[in-house]
Amino acid sequence: MMKPLLIAAPAIFFFGTLVNAQSKTHELKLEPKNIHWGYYEAKLAPVLRIASGDTIRVETMVAGGLQRLRLAGVMENEIPQSLKVIEDTVKERGPGAHPMTGPIYVEGAQPGDSLEVHFGSFEFLHPYGVTAFAPGGGTLPDEFPYAGLKLIRIDERAGTADFGSGITLKLAPFFGSIGVAPPPLMGRISSRPPGPHVGNLDNRDLVAGTTLYMPVHVAGALLSIGDGHGMQGEGEVTGTALETSLRGTLQVMVRKGKKILWPRAETPTHYITMGLNEDLDEAARMAVRDMIDFLVTEKGMERDDAYILCSVAVDLHVTQTVDATKGIHAMIPKSIFK
Repeated sequence: MMKPLLIAAPAIFFFGTLVNAQSKTHELKLEPKNIHWGYYEAKLAPVLRIASGDTIRVETMVAGGLQRLRLAGVMENEIPQSLKVIEDTVKERGPGAHPMTGPIYVEGAQPGDSLEVHFGSFEFLHPYGVTAFAPGGGTLPDEFPYAGLKLIRIDERAGTADFGSGITLKLAPFFGSIGVAPPPLMGRISSRPPGPHVGNLDNRDLVAGTTLYMPVHVAGALLSIGDGHGMQGEGEVTGTALETSLRGTLQVMVRKGKKILWPRAETPTHYITMGLNEDLDEAARMAVRDMIDFLVTEKGMERDDAYILCSVAVDLHVTQTVDATKGIHAMIPKSIFK
């Protein structure tokens, strides 16, 4: 199990962040009342209200439900009862495939603000995951016009997964989908493609110890979390990662007046901007454009110099190519700044 992220600094404002002076820890269990399946929507009633600076221990269910687990060979006695209750009880689903835990109302969050989410520890709710490709799906749909499904066993204590054929994989769990309510005029939107609400980023860099920044579109933000991944390659080329069920610990804070249009992130070593578009070239342009904006507004650089710095110091990574809306994320090392 990964060590939890240490969280401190209980002040009213910390670098523009609204923080509750007496923060609390909340449990958000995997129960039917806490799940909405396959969509984000502004009119959803919150299942939990928290103050800025509070911590949440949230449980999430494997994307797609239990059919894939059973088809892959998971025995009934290996499936936690909480997952079976969700499968049997939550009947309103779609258009996406992700059971989402939430939404969570964050006090003080208003349109024009940002949410700052610190990812702490991750735990597996069962010692296995599945990965698959659908007929005609993924990055090579014409070459794989049939379905493939694989069960992978997890050794959480060792931090590894057994792929078979003598291949051992290193676990790096994260939430594939974490987002806020979209603008009300967008109505109900699928949980599959990411967008201004953030959502299904499938960004493998958002592991324990990292921070995600998201724009707020409605009062309270209405944060939802799901799509647990045990690990994933950049690109997620078949359309799935190591799909599993996770319990994650995260701290949520409101950054008042910090308006961003697209998600940003921060690791212990890098700053990250993201581009999301159906066209991968445009996604790259968006990621670079937002990195330039970050360097100008946060680092005080001239725009021309920021563009040049992007060419010599920024790495572009393919986040994923399979969620209709594709992703590119740009990473710049913190070590180059004084």
